[in-house]
Amino acid sequence: MADDIPKVNIAVKDRIFLHLLEEDEQADRFVVTAALTRPGIAEACAQHPPNVSRTMRDLLRNKQVSEHSRAIRGDDRRQKTWQLTDVGRLEANNRLNILSTTKVLIRDSEGTLLEIEAGLASHRLHAELSVLQVLLHAQHEGVLTFGDIRFGLVTNNQEDTELPPPGRLKLLAGAHATYHTSPPQTRPVHGRVETLDEMNTWFKKGSPCMVVHGIAGIGKSTIVANWLASKMAEVPHLSVCWYPCQPWDKAVGIAVSLLHRFGVDDKHDPYQLMETLPLTPGAEFDIDAWRRRLLAYLTDAQAIRERFNDESGGPPPYWLIVLDDVHHVVGKARDLLGALLDISKKSPLRLVFVSRTTLDVYDRRDVHTRNLVEELPLQGLTVDEISTWVEGMKGSPPPAKEVHRMTGGHPLALELLEIYGQATHGDWLKFLDEEIITQMPAQEHELLATLAVSDSPVPWAKLAKAAGWEGKPPERLLAYGLLLELEEGMWLHEALRERFLREVGSASQKRKDKLN
Repeated sequence: MADDIPKVNIAVKDRIFLHLLEEDEQADRFVVTAALTRPGIAEACAQHPPNVSRTMRDLLRNKQVSEHSRAIRGDDRRQKTWQLTDVGRLEANNRLNILSTTKVLIRDSEGTLLEIEAGLASHRLHAELSVLQVLLHAQHEGVLTFGDIRFGLVTNNQEDTELPPPGRLKLLAGAHATYHTSPPQTRPVHGRVETLDEMNTWFKKGSPCMVVHGIAGIGKSTIVANWLASKMAEVPHLSVCWYPCQPWDKAVGIAVSLLHRFGVDDKHDPYQLMETLPLTPGAEFDIDAWRRRLLAYLTDAQAIRERFNDESGGPPPYWLIVLDDVHHVVGKARDLLGALLDISKKSPLRLVFVSRTTLDVYDRRDVHTRNLVEELPLQGLTVDEISTWVEGMKGSPPPAKEVHRMTGGHPLALELLEIYGQATHGDWLKFLDEEIITQMPAQEHELLATLAVSDSPVPWAKLAKAAGWEGKPPERLLAYGLLLELEEGMWLHEALRERFLREVGSASQKRKDKLN
């Protein structure tokens, strides 16, 4: 550094060039601010107004500025204003580049005296100063000091350092888009009064987990969403996480989304939960550590209060997590689901699993003796429920008993009946094939296919012998309404029977022979 303080002297013309370049975004506007008027330019450039007028006449002769009469924001009268021309804009940019290299003295945040270029001073001082302002302060004071009140608020220059390295994402990036904080909009629920009563009873009891299961399209998500919407109206500050599971979901993805919902992020993680996640390629997800730390976090009232104190309603009384279509992830996230159930027994967390099958991630004693898990099987609508629905349909739909005989009360079939007037519409039959029949275990498929070749109900002993079934009638098929237990014997609804009867040939003939 030189022995003497650097001398800074900026000409009036250069001051006006830099100021008009800063205000260039207002060029050609009908209404402008006072910054383009003679008093505004004089104030910004630290000059007397007459000196501004003299300099402007020289710039006008050189065609570097143009003069206009414009409306001024906040003023009733029009005033004379100036703006740069294309020639002046080019000259102003050249002067900016040259003047930005002018050496000035500053004292940084640590009090160190530095000689740097004027273009870098604003960043080093953590202030929103233009090059013109830096040069004017340097000309009149010699040294610019960090924290000077005339420079305005001290700004934070750390934004760039918080960005992840190139090619990397923050761990919780995008987690907010994987779940919903309210149930989805669904179709209206017809009937299901007893089911809703059971869900309300579970909610009042406060047991940790409910499993709603049934065949595809039976209305599991619909009834849970409608029930939850009514509960959120009754308990407005209930904190909900509705997570729609997908076939490609993995345990770590679900865990990250849940942490995001619980308020854990890189700025609030008092129990180092994010350290339990796999942070490097090939690393394993430590579910046990995740379980223990999450349990400690959810039971720490002070930590929860600190995180949610500024949000409307304050800290939630508890969280209600709905994992929709959880059957997609049981195979890949079995340990995580078990850990969630364990956490829900000891913390303000409640779970609703929506699945096409019953789950094996909990002990059967949790259902039958401990009252920790409640299973709620859904089957087709009853004749009375169908009758109420059919009465509101237009046209002349079939009688409720006939609809029940043909469809088993499947809600999707009734919706298509309401739209198209057909009890067994082709779209529903295709749905039966793709989502129910082809998804059945081989032994259950053979049992129903054998029953389908009969013209009347078959006693269970006879049917079991023909199909090679050991033991009692399958509870799953009975619970879902795929297998009907009548006084005359076992039977199935007409649409399902019709789909099985398409399996013709030697296999069908063998089934008939076994029954006879």
